[in-house]
Amino acid sequence: MSFCHLRIARPVSDLLKSSEMYCRGLNLEQIGSFSNHQGFSGYMLGRNDLGWHLEFTQCHDHPLSPSPSQEDLLVLYIPEKESWEAACLRMDMAGFIRTLSFNPYWDIDGATFVDHDGYRVVLQNRKWQ
Repeated sequence: MSFCHLRIARPVSDLLKSSEMYCRGLNLEQIGSFSNHQGFSGYMLGRNDLGWHLEFTQCHDHPLSPSPSQEDLLVLYIPEKESWEAACLRMDMAGFIRTLSFNPYWDIDGATFVDHDGYRVVLQNRKWQ
């Protein structure tokens, strides 16, 4: 089996706030959206040069509260030091809060950020593999 794309879907408490934070912090764009489709609204965030995107949703009829744990991580690898530092600064400016990672491994060459719903993003200053 071969996969050509990855979507990471998460319920959020505020679609607009989440969308703006992640677009600014991770340099993403809104690549799709839907409104009140069978009780759900959502935004898809990504870029044409990525093989993945994020989907944030809200259920209007039966709202879900986001319930991420400290180990639910979106880990992004940025090997160039200057690019990594610029990405960390964008995350700070977008409203993410820096925190120590539950698993100290991620703090060695990375920085962990938490959004307003408790979802965590690790920016790792390494190459994958």
